[in-house]
Amino acid sequence: MNRARCTHLDCSAKYVVDRLQSCAIYHASGETPIATVEQRLNDLIFSYLDNDAPGHEALDAFVRAHPQGNAYQLTAWRRAVAHAYGYPGKVLVAHRDGALAGLLPLCEVARPLSRPRWISLPFCDIGGALGVSPEVEAALAARLRQDVAPARAAGLELRCSADHVLDEAALEGRKVRMVLDLPDSAAALMQSYPPKLRSQVKKAEKNGLTAEVASGAEAIAAFYDIYSRNMRRLGSPPHSRAWFDAVARHYGAAGDMFIVLVRHENKAVGAGWVLLCGDKAVIPWASTLAEYNALAPNMLLYWTIQAQLCERGVRQFDFGRSTFGEGTYKFKKQWGAQPVALDWKEWDAQGVAPAGVPAASGGKAASLRPLIESAWQKLPLAVTNSLGPRLRRYITL
Repeated sequence: MNRARCTHLDCSAKYVVDRLQSCAIYHASGETPIATVEQRLNDLIFSYLDNDAPGHEALDAFVRAHPQGNAYQLTAWRRAVAHAYGYPGKVLVAHRDGALAGLLPLCEVARPLSRPRWISLPFCDIGGALGVSPEVEAALAARLRQDVAPARAAGLELRCSADHVLDEAALEGRKVRMVLDLPDSAAALMQSYPPKLRSQVKKAEKNGLTAEVASGAEAIAAFYDIYSRNMRRLGSPPHSRAWFDAVARHYGAAGDMFIVLVRHENKAVGAGWVLLCGDKAVIPWASTLAEYNALAPNMLLYWTIQAQLCERGVRQFDFGRSTFGEGTYKFKKQWGAQPVALDWKEWDAQGVAPAGVPAASGGKAASLRPLIESAWQKLPLAVTNSLGPRLRRYITL
């Protein structure tokens, strides 16, 4: 039996079974009924907390202190989603003997003329439950599945991640996040790089590129110009500027974000946006202007981000999602990042896992993607920046 600890939660029923068996409390065969989990953990008291209700400071402190806590699970993410796109957010909370035992954040994402779908969490790689034990995490997920039907939600999606590195053969074609453990200084980090990587960073500097850590409206504007142009080049609808203003407002209030800009002759040609959570960090968005890529702005961008994180006491950096073996995976791998498999699971309105295409695979839409991307690339930037956010709000990747 595999008893490896999951980063957030192994969302499958087998996880619940394994955990209960390991505690010698489950003796039946088949899938664990939700009631079984609740009976075993009947000392837990569940409640929902809306985005604007008091008490989120304690929840955020729990997330920051948890070994698997991440920046997306902070209240700031749900509030940014609500303010920019209008999707309500809440968090399922578990208490035991008056003490916080776990939480599971989610947003209610609705398409036109449809019931809202519960997602933990939209527009990012990972959500899911955090608890003082795997059993509490399993109980939170089970309770959420139980509540889907009474709430008349269209379904549930949990975006989970394991904390152990799988064999490469098992990762073929899968989505992974790339995670790097950081040393306690930028000098030690540079020394850990292979000579070729160090020379590429130095090449960017020799090419006249400079980097700066920035914040505020001017930094957001510079970032968004690069980001939106890059998204058009890739054939993908961008988030709205209002989305990034909302992220800056809610994460910036606690000092949980910064932007790095790379410049050439004072022109911003690369940008990255970093979110912080205790001693962990993640980069949801990074872009460069294609016409400057020969100068290696990406190398200086990622070096500056990692160096800054080391000096801030951050010990783990999440490079974000990639497809195993593809170009972005190889770019992140060269910095020493290790792949951790993503495991997104979904359930229907009755809390039942549907047969068919997994949530993260794309299904039939994947076959249409090249045509859509090609058409999008031909549109003027003003059109993609206006139309894109109207579409992007329904694309929760």
